[in-house]
Amino acid sequence: MAEYGEWNRKGATLSDVTAQKEYGVSRDFIIQGINAGKLEFREGAIWGNPYLRILRRQLEACMSEELGPEHVSSVKAQTELRQIKKEINELKKKLQLLQLRKAELEKSQGLAVKRRR
Repeated sequence: MAEYGEWNRKGATLSDVTAQKEYGVSRDFIIQGINAGKLEFREGAIWGNPYLRILRRQLEACMSEELGPEHVSSVKAQTELRQIKKEINELKKKLQLLQLRKAELEKSQGLAVKRRR
């Protein structure tokens, strides 16, 4: 059973499509977990496209039971690594923009100092 407020907690739920991308499980695996009573779900729809919303904690427990705990930890590590790489790339782009802006400001400051003399 879901804990009190778990359905509303940020990051506690995910859609079946996100579970497929993040954990590499099939929709059939999720349906089997629901039919076995291991996964609670809620139905939703975005722009007329139906999806299943499931609890992350229950999915991980079901995966470790079916596929082994090392599979879950491996998948979680891969997901975290992917997020870290994405964040590093975003920070690199932001740093490049800041360095360009800094060079522009220094150049304009250099011209302003020369004009005062």
